Amino acid sequence: MALVTLVFSCKNETKATEEKVEDVKQEIAYASFGMEINDADALSSERMMVHYKDLKAGDTVNAKMKGKIVDVCSKKGCWMKLDMGDNNEVMVKFKDYGFFMPLNAEGEVVVNGKAFVTETSVDELRHYAEDAGKSEEEIAAITAPKFEYQFLADGVLLKQ
Repeated sequence: MALVTLVFSCKNETKATEEKVEDVKQEIAYASFGMEINDADALSSERMMVHYKDLKAGDTVNAKMKGKIVDVCSKKGCWMKLDMGDNNEVMVKFKDYGFFMPLNAEGEVVVNGKAFVTETSVDELRHYAEDAGKSEEEIAAITAPKFEYQFLADGVLLKQ
């Protein structure tokens, strides 16, 4: 009889533990780079693009946004490009070259810093293409400056 009571008690404890686990909010694991930040109040890619569309060259806005990595500097990890949806990309550089991303970084990130728009010169575009491992033909095909959305990040969270 005691054995039956013990088994019954264990089942009740297990069920109670499972109910408690369901009440705990799922936390997302991130690798942190640069200044310590969190993901609270980070704008979605779509919401951030609304802000970018209102900027003119020379304007900046403090922001925290989410994005998906599409490219990282293959030499040092000193920049990355984020897919913002609707064929929009944002070039992200890191404040004072104070930190770098892993060369194989991929997936979702949260970046904190300053958003701005700029016209990137042909020389700089070719430099980025070289860093990204593009062929000589692809680099030579860059012949015009490009209006770009950019971001100077002081902190990055890389979703694990």
